[in-house]
Amino acid sequence: MVEHLLSRIEMNMDSFSKGQKRIAEYIEEHYDSAAFMTASKLGKKVGVSESTVVRFATQLGYSGYPKLQKAMQEMIRDKLTSVQRIDVTATRIGDNDVLDAIMNQDIDKIRRTLEEISRDDFERAVKSIVNARRIYIFGVRSTASLAEFLGYYFGLIFDNVRVITNTSKTHTYEQLFRIDKNDVMIGISFPRYSTMAVDSMTLARERGANVIAITDSMVSPLVSAADEVLIARSDMASIVDSLVAPFSLVNALIVATVIEKKDEVTDTFKELELVWNHQGVYEKSSSRIEYRHNE
Repeated sequence: MVEHLLSRIEMNMDSFSKGQKRIAEYIEEHYDSAAFMTASKLGKKVGVSESTVVRFATQLGYSGYPKLQKAMQEMIRDKLTSVQRIDVTATRIGDNDVLDAIMNQDIDKIRRTLEEISRDDFERAVKSIVNARRIYIFGVRSTASLAEFLGYYFGLIFDNVRVITNTSKTHTYEQLFRIDKNDVMIGISFPRYSTMAVDSMTLARERGANVIAITDSMVSPLVSAADEVLIARSDMASIVDSLVAPFSLVNALIVATVIEKKDEVTDTFKELELVWNHQGVYEKSSSRIEYRHNE
């Protein structure tokens, strides 16, 4: 994506008007700033009209400015530092209501995930998980929460689950050294991407295991090591990693495996309910209601 956008600019440079050349030069030098500007703001920055910016995008072959903006954002997807994230988030929200802005952005990420994810890859991933001898789940740093969540529910459904959330190479390879063609590995990583996630998935692929990537786009470095790619949109330019869409995808993955193993899982959960009731794991709401009524 990076080379693709810059090569489009270079290929069209001779045909650009003076104003369009100013836009092109600014993007080449400051794409990290331009990626989060509106067409109007970018135009003001370089001294051209908003319509000139829009025409510039279409001349590059994009359907509109939002597509050009998306291409610029892909260029910096794994390059923003935490400090830069704070600045970008503050600029995005401005004087708007924070709660409204953030929740609407998360809604948009789920919508985009639903539009972009491969149903075929999702179905193949479910089949692979259900038929695997062992299931390995890798997620570190902010994605460790996703790995633990998926591992918790898969641990109730299957008896062959290993969750790796440690960034130590030694620890990770000790966990993976028995992985083979009968196993499946689920690697989870979002910008900034984990080197260990890529290395672990590559090792699993070399050993013949089926590898599933849960990541944010087809330009993610996890893609090259994966048999199935499950795209879930995150937001690398936010102060915190937005994992709403990835969690929704993980929920879907859990539900799909339960449906695939419905009879077996039903029997398992019947036994678990007996254990939970006997051990008093969950508070019974009726007793709390009665207590409040007596007060």
